[in-house]
Amino acid sequence: MKKVVKFGGSSLASAEQFQKVGDIIRADESRRYVIPSAPGKRFTDDIKVTDMLYECYQAAAEKRKEFKNLLRCIQERYQEIIGGLGLTLSLEEEFAVIEQSFKNGAGEQYAASRGEFLNGKIMAAYLGYEFIDAAEVIIFDENGSFEADRTDEILSARLENVKTAVIPGFYGATEDGVVHTFSRGGSDVTGSIVAKAIKADLYENWTDVSGFLVADPRIIKDPQVIETITYRELRELSYMGATVLHEDAIFPVRKEGIPINIRNTNAPEDKGTFIVESTCRKPKYTITGVAGKKGFCSIYIEKSMMNAEIGFGRKVLQVFEEQGISFEHVPSGIDTMTVFVHQSEFEEKEQQVIAGIHRAVQPDVVEMESDLALVAVVGRGMRATRGTAGRIFSALAHANINVKMIDQGSSELNIIIGVKDSDFETAIKAIYDIFIMTQI
Repeated sequence: MKKVVKFGGSSLASAEQFQKVGDIIRADESRRYVIPSAPGKRFTDDIKVTDMLYECYQAAAEKRKEFKNLLRCIQERYQEIIGGLGLTLSLEEEFAVIEQSFKNGAGEQYAASRGEFLNGKIMAAYLGYEFIDAAEVIIFDENGSFEADRTDEILSARLENVKTAVIPGFYGATEDGVVHTFSRGGSDVTGSIVAKAIKADLYENWTDVSGFLVADPRIIKDPQVIETITYRELRELSYMGATVLHEDAIFPVRKEGIPINIRNTNAPEDKGTFIVESTCRKPKYTITGVAGKKGFCSIYIEKSMMNAEIGFGRKVLQVFEEQGISFEHVPSGIDTMTVFVHQSEFEEKEQQVIAGIHRAVQPDVVEMESDLALVAVVGRGMRATRGTAGRIFSALAHANINVKMIDQGSSELNIIIGVKDSDFETAIKAIYDIFIMTQI
């Protein structure tokens, strides 16, 4: 069996955390390929190493005197980990190269990548695994776009005869050596790419939570952990703001049918959440999760005989497109159509949009409502359960919440409800309570 294991920044913030990670890896010999992030925060007011590197590079670019002091602080941070692990490893040579590269203007992406690079060096020395620089195996083109097929070819060949390896997350390089990074959280993506390349049996993503939660813990105290979630359910919840995993990390492993297991470094006994293509396992609850976002507004359009006017919807949405505004949902009736958009995007261009709608379709009525939130109730169990929508709206009515919009996808995988921003947290609590706590 082959497993790829990725560890986040909080899992590798100190020597103590490194030791926890070492124990986890050594507890299972199938954990053969390790993807480390840069050291994260050790305590609430601490600074992530990646942020320290950004600041240091900026100081170098501006030729500020504190550049060397900032670099020394970063080196001391790594030395603290090395000393705490009792290693004889020296990073003097690596820091000399980094210092010169910063002075030569190597770029912010190069600067940011050094956090993972250096942590990878320490991890390889600590475990006795081979170190493979991601710049040699994760390929970007000259425009900074990730080259998936070329990477898969190179990485597969490189790891074919390597039993154990550490490959730093977050970055790669062009074929001529210019370093590029994924967006923040991109170590998740690296882990997924490596898992695909070696055709892993499982991709374990270790972080500081015990998996995906049914609801936001900032709203619900100690919410239940989702045991198993499909990629489609995850996509719906992630879109509505529930994030534990970088969104792009799904695609490489999904192509190969490789499951992802979200685990907690600080509670390795917890099973975490399995993310799978599909499953015949019956979910524990009718819903898999509930999530949402604030800050939307709606544009309500009414016109008699709208349904008989060919191209009406296209003309309306084209007005939004011309103003560079993307829409979220478009529920409609026979003579009505409502467009939900992000309020922050819409406010500056609202009058241009209204004028454009009048010119395009000559509506009878156009009305707007602001300060709305969207709540998504997601779950494969909803398909086979009668009365799910009724239970949702009963719970909301009992909580004195007025529903502004209802939109159910044809897959029956999700129901999206529009409410006032001020009712957002109450709505989440009401839905969580009826499906998870009371299970009425």
